[in-house]
Amino acid sequence: MKKWTRWQDWVGVAAGLYAAIASIWLAGTTRSMTLMMVFGLLMVATAVLSVAMPRLVSMEWALAAAGALLFVSPWIGQYTGYAMSTWVSWICGAVGIAAGLMALAPAMEMRHATGDSNTAH
Repeated sequence: MKKWTRWQDWVGVAAGLYAAIASIWLAGTTRSMTLMMVFGLLMVATAVLSVAMPRLVSMEWALAAAGALLFVSPWIGQYTGYAMSTWVSWICGAVGIAAGLMALAPAMEMRHATGDSNTAH
């Protein structure tokens, strides 16, 4: 698989970007806006690095972790009372988790196909 072609990572970019931008117009607190923006941009950064370096399996895990942070951010930031901000965090976070996990297999296949493995033979 070539660089810039894995659809899972582009889905992670879109979900993270939406969460970061949606924090501007959704009702919430300063904390909710900050968490949505930070974790959304973290998803964007990890997904872009992953799509740019498709053999880097750790970036797929990082994307899933960033999605998980966005998913739990309504509880961390105590903004579950703001329904739309909460739902955007949950949905975009779940999409980030799924995108990262779904991209693991292609990233591992590509890594092993090129012989770039850290395991001893």
